[in-house]
Parts: sequence; structure tokens; C-alpha cells
Amino acid sequence: MNQTLRFPAEWEAQSGVLIAWPTADTDWADRLGQVEETYIALVAAITRFQPVLICVADDDVETYAEMRLRSNRIDMDRVRFTTAAYDDTWLRDSGPITLTGPDGVLLNDYRFTGWGGKFGAAQDDAIIAGLLQHGVLSGLPHRRIDWALEGGGIESDGKGTVLTTWKCLNQRHPSLSREAMTDTLATTLHADRVLWLDHGYLEGDDTDAHIDTLARFSPDGGIVYQACDDASDPHFDELGRMAAELAALRTTDGRPYTLHPLPWAEPILDEGRRLAASYANYLIVNGAVLVPAYGARVDAEAARIIGQAHPGREVVQVPCRPLIWQNGSLHCITMQLPADIAK
Repeated sequence: MNQTLRFPAEWEAQSGVLIAWPTADTDWADRLGQVEETYIALVAAITRFQPVLICVADDDVETYAEMRLRSNRIDMDRVRFTTAAYDDTWLRDSGPITLTGPDGVLLNDYRFTGWGGKFGAAQDDAIIAGLLQHGVLSGLPHRRIDWALEGGGIESDGKGTVLTTWKCLNQRHPSLSREAMTDTLATTLHADRVLWLDHGYLEGDDTDAHIDTLARFSPDGGIVYQACDDASDPHFDELGRMAAELAALRTTDGRPYTLHPLPWAEPILDEGRRLAASYANYLIVNGAVLVPAYGARVDAEAARIIGQAHPGREVVQVPCRPLIWQNGSLHCITMQLPADIAK
């Protein structure tokens, strides 16, 4: 195993972003039109800065997706399609987790269990193998890791530190100790240390508290996190405890992290069900940060804070209200591909 490999931070150079086009055979079926509009806006935003690789279920889906994108004047020179079978479009969790280094890359292919067996996931668990066999990732070094882990459950600072949540990993591996899971994460991600959060959740989230809905590293030695300042809200206590945990964490040189609390959106309900509207679920691309917008009064303030934490990048808001109907957001439907992949 190449010991020079590491788990890069999302703000490092990228070759593109991987997504999967929503279809009537996915969970988006009932609101497909609304979700397609979000995907079109997302592709428009990404292609301003870099390429996007779109997984499609078959030739008919590719033809339709290309028609929709062209009709919205998307820069098709930066769009590439690849055929792959998938159950749903949450590629943050079923896509490759890429390690990079001076001598190349390695695609980590962890077991995807549909978030602990909540949903069928046989095709999603095989999507990386499909891309390697038939798609644009063919020929890249790859290893299958028979251990349940989703990309949304881990966050890297690119310098050897991984941040995750105990609730999620304990749900996936209830028989394992924290020490054993720390060892597996450190070994397979080539990390020097793993930081755990014991608190933090969002009502409506079925990932068991993925870290990318709660707290994200920023390049200023900071952490951007979802706060809650409404004492009457049921999240107030738990997110307050998480904020205290983050304040107690230290960088590798012993300094406290610079904390960037994100504003709390007023409750967004759908047929009486509260949706998980996290601003922490943003996506970083070359030269920009794409920020979810929910039609809430604090959308602009959240975008400002995220931009402040990622200086030198353009901030682009992407309408994500349709996504949270299925309990995810912008980061959840994307997977960045590091620049070394293109090499």
C-alpha cells in the first residue's frame, strides 16, 4: 500500500464532480420535475468552474438529461455522461472516496448498506465497480473495503485529521468499540487522528447524523457548523452541546479551531413533517463554494458566513428545497473527484 497517499480536503484542486441524474425509478419519482430543476441549477453552477460527470441509467436517460441541460444553455463542453446502474442519487455516500498522493490515486470502495439497512442499496453498493468496469474511472487503482462507511459520514482537513460522529458509526457497527473504529478509519483513510462528535442531529435526517450535515472543516484552521439559536426549538440543546464539543477540539498544533456558526432556518414542513435544512451541506469546487438555499430568511446570511470561511471563492447559491424532501441536500448528491484523477 502506498503510504504517501492521504485523504485530501474538499477545497483542494478537483478534476470534476460526480452526480447521478434523477429518474422515475429513484425516490424522486413523485416530485421529479422539481428535483430536475435543482439538478439543472447544480450542473449550471458546477460547469462555470469545472467539469461534471453525470451517471445515467441508460441511453434514454442520457438523451433526456442532455436535452434538458442544452435547453437551459449549460456549457456541454464541461459535461460528460457515463452509464451506471443505481438505486438512488446520493453519490456522496455510494461514490468513491479518493486518496491522493505524489505517485497517484486510490479509490476506496466501502460497503454501502443503505444507511444501515434502511433502504435497498444493492445497485448503489456496486456503482463504483460499474464505473471502474465500464466508465470513466476505468484503470484507476481501487480497493474494495468490506466495512460500512459513507462519504457523508467523514470530513477531512487534508492534513491527516478526520472528523466524524459517534451516532452514525455506532449505528453501522454496534459491536465495535470506538478504538476499533478509529483504527479502521485511520488505516483505510491514511489519517493521523480521528475526532469524534457525540452530539448533534437534525430532525428528518435518516443518515444517523452524518458529519456533512453538521460540521465541516475550513481552510483557515476552522470548522463551519450548523448552530441553533432558537431556545424553543427541539434542536437547541443538542446542537448547543455539539458547539461546545467543537469549541473543545484542538488542531494538531494545540490551537482551538476558528468556529463559524451557521444561522438556523425556521422550521420547513412538508405535509406536517419537518425537513432537515442544514446549511453545512455545501459543496466546494474550484474557485467557488456552492451553498444550499431553502427559501428561508437566513439563506443570504448562511451564504455570507460560508464564503467568509472559504476566502477567495465565489459563493453561488443553489435552490435545494426539493432535495430536503428526501432528507438530503447539495453535498449529499455530489462527490468531488480530486485533480489527481485527471492525471
